Amino acid sequence: MPDPTALASVVVDRIAPDVVVLHVSGELDTTSSGELTTPLDSHVVEANRAVVVDLGGVKFLGSAGLEALVLGQQRAARTGVEFVVVASTRAALRPIEATGLDSVFTILRSLDDAVERYS
Repeated sequence: MPDPTALASVVVDRIAPDVVVLHVSGELDTTSSGELTTPLDSHVVEANRAVVVDLGGVKFLGSAGLEALVLGQQRAARTGVEFVVVASTRAALRPIEATGLDSVFTILRSLDDAVERYS
């Protein structure tokens, strides 16, 4: 169960035996980016084919949150895991696009697209 006092929380789900979804909500900034870093470290492993980071519940995505995503992407590239970001809201998309990271990440517009991709 997520900590109700935390600025951000991540709920881990599986849409296939080897596909993990990290549902992120709240504000990802300097004080809360560890809420995403820790599950990325745990789940971006060779045993998983893909890790999907669902930013649907994110209200703010700061530079530390972007850094956590970049580090997750780099770890995924090293371990051969597909790294996908689900982002459709302005709060999530704007910082990604403004920094040019939309050309680095595989971005899907909905979780349904991710489920379809890995079914």
